[in-house]
Amino acid sequence: MTASPDVIDDVPKTPESSLPTATLGGDSKGSIEQITLVVFIVVPFVALLAAIPLVWGWGVSWLDLGLLVAMYYIGCHGITIGFHRYFTHGSFKAKRPLRIALAIAGSLAVEGPLVRWVADHRKHHKFSDAEGDPHSPWRYGESVPALMKGLWWAHIGWMFNEEQTPQHKYAPDLIRDPALRRISRQFVLWTLVSLSLPPLVGGLVTWSWQGALTAFFWGSLVRVALLHHVTWSINSICHAVGKRPFKSRDRSGNVWWLAVLSCGESWHNLHHADPTSARHGVLRGQIDSSARIIRWFEKAGWAYDVRWPTENRLDARRTDATADRVRETAGAA
Repeated sequence: MTASPDVIDDVPKTPESSLPTATLGGDSKGSIEQITLVVFIVVPFVALLAAIPLVWGWGVSWLDLGLLVAMYYIGCHGITIGFHRYFTHGSFKAKRPLRIALAIAGSLAVEGPLVRWVADHRKHHKFSDAEGDPHSPWRYGESVPALMKGLWWAHIGWMFNEEQTPQHKYAPDLIRDPALRRISRQFVLWTLVSLSLPPLVGGLVTWSWQGALTAFFWGSLVRVALLHHVTWSINSICHAVGKRPFKSRDRSGNVWWLAVLSCGESWHNLHHADPTSARHGVLRGQIDSSARIIRWFEKAGWAYDVRWPTENRLDARRTDATADRVRETAGAA
C-alpha cells in the first residue's frame, strides 16, 4: 500500500492517538447496519431486473434516461476521481472547494461513508490478492469452485464481514479534516439527497406523481444498482481476468468492456502497477473519462501537482512481452 497521501495539506498533522474518537461508521457492522446493507443491495437490484421487461414493453422516457445517466456519472466520477484517485491515492492535489465537491459527489454514489471507503481500499492495496485483502476473488483458492466462491465474496460477500478495516489506522489524514469527517458522518443525508433528486426533478418537469415515480425508479433505484455492480466488478472481475501488460504483484487485469461504465477504472492492471497515477488507461484506445476530467480540473486551476504517467515510469512497469511489442511497433514506424 502506498503511504497515506499528503492531499489534505492544509490540515494540522496531529498524532494518530489525538485523532477524533468518533467512529465514522464504526470498525464493525451491527445488525441494523447489516439489514440496511441488504436492503440497499436487494431493492435496487430487483429494480434493475424489473427494468428489462419494462424497457422491452413500454420503453423509458428521455427524461428518465437523462436522469439515470446524469446521476450515474456524477456518482461514478465522484468515486473514481474523488474517493479513489484523490482521497485514497493522492494522484493530485485539489483546492478546498474541489475537495469538498468530490467528497459529496462520491457520497452520492451510495457506496458507503468516505472514510470507510478509503480505509478499505488502502487496505486492499496493502494486501492485494494476498491474505488480508478485504475482497480478493482468490480468497478460497484457484480451483473453479473456489474461484466461483471467491468471485461472489469479492463482488458482494465481503461487505457483510462484521470485522471492518480500522479507519484511524488507514485513513488518519481524512479524519483530521473536520469537513471531510462531517461529510463522512453525513452519509445517510447524502444518500437521501441522491435518491430524492431524480423524483424531485421528474415530478417538477412533468408536474405529476407518475413522473416522480418513474424518475425514482430509473434515476434512483436502477442507477444505484447499475453503479454498484459496475464498481463491485472492479473488485471481482478485474482481479480474476483481463490482460496484464504491466508488472504488478497481484492479479489485476484490464477489462475493456467495463471501461466506459467504470469511468476508466477497469484499466486496473496499470493502476496496481502504479497506484498513484492519475490516468489508468494509458495505452492507445483506452478510454479513461476520469483522467480527462482531472485534466480539465488542472487546466481550470482547481487541481495541481497531478501525477501523470511518464514514458519512463510506464517502460519500467511493462512486462517483457509488452516491451518487446512496443519496440517492434517503434521499429516498424
